[in-house]
Amino acid sequence: MVLPATAALWPDDPEPLAVETAPVPEYGTGSLADLLPTLAAGQGVPGLTARIAELAPADRNCVFLIDGLGWQQIKDHPDEAPYLNSLLHTSRGNTGRPITAGFPATTATSLASVGTGLPPGTHGLPGYTVRDPATGALMNQLRWKPYTDPRVWQPYPTVFQLAHAAGVHTAQVSSPAFAQTPLTKVALSGGGFHGRLSGEERMDLTAAQLAAGDRSLVYTYYSEVDGKGHRFGVDSDAWRGQLMYVDRLVRRLAEQLPPRSALYVTADHGMIDIPFDEESRIDFDEDWELRAGVALLGGEGRARHVYAVEGAEADVLTVWREVLGDRFWVASRAEAVAAGWFGPSVDERVLGRIGDVVAAACDDVVITASVREPNESAMVGMHGSMTPVEQLVPLIEVRT
Repeated sequence: MVLPATAALWPDDPEPLAVETAPVPEYGTGSLADLLPTLAAGQGVPGLTARIAELAPADRNCVFLIDGLGWQQIKDHPDEAPYLNSLLHTSRGNTGRPITAGFPATTATSLASVGTGLPPGTHGLPGYTVRDPATGALMNQLRWKPYTDPRVWQPYPTVFQLAHAAGVHTAQVSSPAFAQTPLTKVALSGGGFHGRLSGEERMDLTAAQLAAGDRSLVYTYYSEVDGKGHRFGVDSDAWRGQLMYVDRLVRRLAEQLPPRSALYVTADHGMIDIPFDEESRIDFDEDWELRAGVALLGGEGRARHVYAVEGAEADVLTVWREVLGDRFWVASRAEAVAAGWFGPSVDERVLGRIGDVVAAACDDVVITASVREPNESAMVGMHGSMTPVEQLVPLIEVRT
């Protein structure tokens, strides 16, 4: 398939951004995928090495992941998050700095990176929705629809499984709704799962689980900061209320830490509010230029996987670059892989899940799909790309 020549269609548009200018996540030294291997290596778990140099070993380690709470959001809200902001200063003897989420900066991808200690190109969850090469259909990797065998989709052991096998007491404390989900199985399984509804219950049980072993590795999670951000935006009173609440939860957990413990507060991504206007929200379902030659649209608004009709791959790449100009980094699959967007390497089984074209936003803009994705297109807060506000997540440490 050949699309219309593009040179005359957008003569005044900015030049497309070079793929090489995208700020690639710090895989191997400072990304979410490096956190658990570093902690477990310090507990003597075989086969793992410390990757984040400044983290000292501890007998009992806890990771508290707050969905959607980026580094910048904490720094921008000292009044709503006084305890978290107090921990950003190393004068207290704690470590507070940002690390990178990984690409795309989205929940399914990041949770898999956290739990497996592997970058997206290896664990194989490289986006919110991606094409399943076995069926040709889009798969939602957060909701796991349509269903596919989790162990085939992600065959590597989690760090929790490795730690449990090495005699470390391991546990996950989260919402009961996540106990048996495929995403939990492929990303966070190993040891015991403990479901609790309230945040306070989770903090109290997390502290108890930390104390349950001489060596412990415990994970806990809270989702509603992300939920309020998507629905109302990170400038809303509802979002600020959630930030105030999790600030209290972190303090509650920190004050209960048993001896020889380290608590690490982090997140899966940050978030940015996108205005509801035509310049900021490009509707794929109403844009014939972007639709031309496209068989499937995957990913999410700020990190798109574009699957072309066979034979149209080069033309789709050209058109997307011309239309999006300097507002997106637009790469072919081969370029994105070579640039390291998904990690130092990509497993063969994962290549076909990555779009023929990958588009990552660098401006305050999203590519919505009002017909195909009505719920996602109505969101205020968005994430997914490699900009600092989305990509940088906290690594805040409290030690006893």
